[in-house]
Amino acid sequence: VQLQASGGGLVQVGGSLRLSCAVSGRAFSSYVMVWFRQAPGKEREFVAATRWSGGMISYADSVKGRFTISRDFPKNTVYLQMNRLELDDTAVYYCAAGRVILSTIQTRNAYNIWGQGTLVTVSS
Repeated sequence: VQLQASGGGLVQVGGSLRLSCAVSGRAFSSYVMVWFRQAPGKEREFVAATRWSGGMISYADSVKGRFTISRDFPKNTVYLQMNRLELDDTAVYYCAAGRVILSTIQTRNAYNIWGQGTLVTVSS
């Protein structure tokens, strides 16, 4: 499985962006797909996760109600729709995948497949 993230950019506070994570390879139907982010000088933190086969979605408290994770089966792509962006959302965003159990979906080390990051900058 390989992941390719895109869609980052510069946006003003209150604006929106949609990140994409294109998934290639085989047998990823059993994977959990996740977005993490890393702000300058901070640890990489969990943002949102979904199971590729469906049935589970989870969000960090800081993005609940503003961000939406979704997947497009025909396009083999996972999206992160980000609305009402705030200055604290500025970070490099990473998509990742792994066969992860529910209790560890927010744990960075639980994921063994990572895409390259895409930079999101929110300006005032």
